[in-house]
Amino acid sequence: MLSGFLSGIIQWLVDTIGAMGYWGIAGLMFLESSFFPFPSEVVMPPAGYLAHQGQMSLTLALLSGIAGSLLGALFNYWLSLRFGRPFFIKYGRHFGVTDEVLDKADDFFARHGHISTFVGRLIPVIRQYISLPAGIARMDLRKFCFYTTLGAGIWVVILTMLGYWLGANKELIHHYLSEISIGLCVFCALLIAVYVWRQKRAKRD
Repeated sequence: MLSGFLSGIIQWLVDTIGAMGYWGIAGLMFLESSFFPFPSEVVMPPAGYLAHQGQMSLTLALLSGIAGSLLGALFNYWLSLRFGRPFFIKYGRHFGVTDEVLDKADDFFARHGHISTFVGRLIPVIRQYISLPAGIARMDLRKFCFYTTLGAGIWVVILTMLGYWLGANKELIHHYLSEISIGLCVFCALLIAVYVWRQKRAKRD
C-alpha cells in the first residue's frame, strides 16, 4: 500500500514537471533557492527522467534549473541588501551587531566571499541561506552571481543526472543522493582546509 502511494506521488511529480515545462522548473528552483521550504530533490530528478524519456531537452532542463537557482539566490541577496542591512544598522546594537561587525562582514566577503558562496551552495540547508549574509555584506554582485551559478550548477547537474540515469526509482535516488551529499560535504571541508592553508602561506610569504 505504501509502495503504491509513493509510486503515485512520484508519477504526480513527473506529470507536474512535464506539464509545467521549463518555466515551471525555473520557477520551482527559484523557490528552492530562496527561503521558501521547497526541496530541489523533487524538481530536478523528474526533469532528468523526462529528458531520458525524450519528453524534455536535457540541456534546457539543466539551464532552467540553474537559472531558477540563480534568480532565487539573487532574490535573497536583494532582500538582505534592501532590508537586512538597514535593519542591522538601525537596531543591530540591541543584538550585538555593531557598525564594526558589519564592516568586518563586508571585509570578510570582499576577501572570502567567493569560496563562502561556492561552498555554501553545495551544503544542504546552507545553500538556501548563504545569499543572505552575502547581501548584508554587500558582496560584489558579479562574483556572487558567478560562484552561485557554479555551485548551484553542480547541484542541479547531480540531481538531474540522477533522474536521467535512475528514472523514477525514488529509493535508489535517495540512496545515491545521501552518499553524494556526504561526499560533497567532505569535498567542501577539504576545499576549505586547502584554501585556509594557502591563505596562511600567502601571509607568511
